[in-house]
Amino acid sequence: MIIQELSLSDYRNYEELSLSFSPGTNILFGDNAQGKTNILEAIYLCATTRSHRGARDREIIRFGHEEGHLRILTDRDGATYRTDIHLRAGKAKGIAVDGTRLKRASDLVGRLLVVLFAPEDLAIVKNGPAERRRFMDMELCQLDPVYLANLTRYNRLLAERAKLLKELCDHPEHTLLLEVQDKQLIEYGASIIRTRAEFLRQVDEIIGPVHRQLTGGQEELTIRYEPCCSAEELADRIPAAHRRDIALGQTSVGPHKDDFSFLLKGEGESTQQLLDLRRFGSQGQQRSASLSLKLSEIEIVRRDKKENPVLLLDDVLSELDRHRQKQLLSAIGDIQTIITCTGLDDLVDARLSIDRVYQVEKGTVKEFSEKTTMEQPHE
Repeated sequence: MIIQELSLSDYRNYEELSLSFSPGTNILFGDNAQGKTNILEAIYLCATTRSHRGARDREIIRFGHEEGHLRILTDRDGATYRTDIHLRAGKAKGIAVDGTRLKRASDLVGRLLVVLFAPEDLAIVKNGPAERRRFMDMELCQLDPVYLANLTRYNRLLAERAKLLKELCDHPEHTLLLEVQDKQLIEYGASIIRTRAEFLRQVDEIIGPVHRQLTGGQEELTIRYEPCCSAEELADRIPAAHRRDIALGQTSVGPHKDDFSFLLKGEGESTQQLLDLRRFGSQGQQRSASLSLKLSEIEIVRRDKKENPVLLLDDVLSELDRHRQKQLLSAIGDIQTIITCTGLDDLVDARLSIDRVYQVEKGTVKEFSEKTTMEQPHE
């Protein structure tokens, strides 16, 4: 999986931009607020149809314009594919692959596989459950089109149900419609829970060895899924919560309440004394667990799709100490990687082979150098 070229028109702070990428390591450097992250956001949008920042289409179209365009050329198994995305303020985006328009935006997902690692991901352990659900959903939507379809339907039902629940206070005769919604909610919700459980089982299998290597064998990390309820219990729990849901005006039971935990067993500790990193972990332990999770994400894609994802590192190296930097960069291997940073000094000690370097300044990008190896100077 290789990105060959990205073209932007009226996207964020770019009027026109065309970039070609090396199959190896690519660097985008420059001061903050110059447009580096916008490029990674555009790539992520071409992979998932969404901004990783949660921005709406209107917000990512260049200020003062009503439309924006993205085009990305990718190489997959030796074949080149072209994806065009047409952003329109207040309207659904138009998407075409090799000139053929897609009926649904979701049909694009999975054609380009990316793993994005940003500074905010380092706080996934200590942040609230919504961040961890977002991690599961972002990854599973790329890997499993059925999961994407079920999650989309489930979220739509939640919104419709919230509206109905608020109406029931004045119109109790609509209770029958609530029961109809329950059946669909249970069907899609149960499927989501089962898929998440299997996904986190695979993550747990991978993250243990990854974390042991990251911590020099000093820590044993495990992941534990904490669903709101089991898939089997959902059929009873949702109808049983009707009275509470009507009072709250929202659905109180289902996978939108799920979470998962990071549990640490130090050397010599028993399995009964697992440390919940969300509550009791140090900042260093939480950051290591977050890094291990991202490294595991790369391996999950490799196992599931039998190919490498494209790795996007958004100014994350400056947030890591030297040891964690080396662990992350050592995982790159033969993966195409696009790194943003504020200065090339971030990479001096990493001994990283760099294939292409771009300097980003005020919405313009120019090639800085090629085939550079950032090595620590000899004394």
